[in-house]
Amino acid sequence: KEARLLASKSLLNRYAVEGRDLTLQYNIYNVGSSAALDVELSDDSFPPEDFGIVSGMLNVKWDRIAPASNVSHTVVLRPLKAGYFNFTSATITYLAQEDGPVVIGFTSAPGQGGILAQREFDRRFSPHFLDWAAFGVMTLPSIGIPLLLWYSSKRKYDTPKTKKN
Repeated sequence: KEARLLASKSLLNRYAVEGRDLTLQYNIYNVGSSAALDVELSDDSFPPEDFGIVSGMLNVKWDRIAPASNVSHTVVLRPLKAGYFNFTSATITYLAQEDGPVVIGFTSAPGQGGILAQREFDRRFSPHFLDWAAFGVMTLPSIGIPLLLWYSSKRKYDTPKTKKN
């Protein structure tokens, strides 16, 4: 009769972008038959020179997690550099029973992912209003000039029909 924890780590953002918030969620499930004590979640995989912490903490402690229950923890980070990054697992330690040995486990690892540069993200996903406006201005002469020529020709050769009583 002891606690057994399952832990997951997941990225909630669809795209990781340099200079934009990146949300991580940790879920810990106690599937054992007793409470887990002195639970500590520690994630040292985000170096401070590559990531800034916007909100939340990467090292968290809970006194106990009841059996058949779960806890969630969310951290918001801001990537400072673009490039590939290996999102590794976090470490979880707990006591499976009182006066028992410390159990060490790991969360799931999201794996390697790319952090897009801000400029590349904007190039791919911005609405490009200025580009479309320039396109419209450039296509206007190729459509407008033939239209004006057709209209002046139509007016010149089109004679209105008179009605007979």
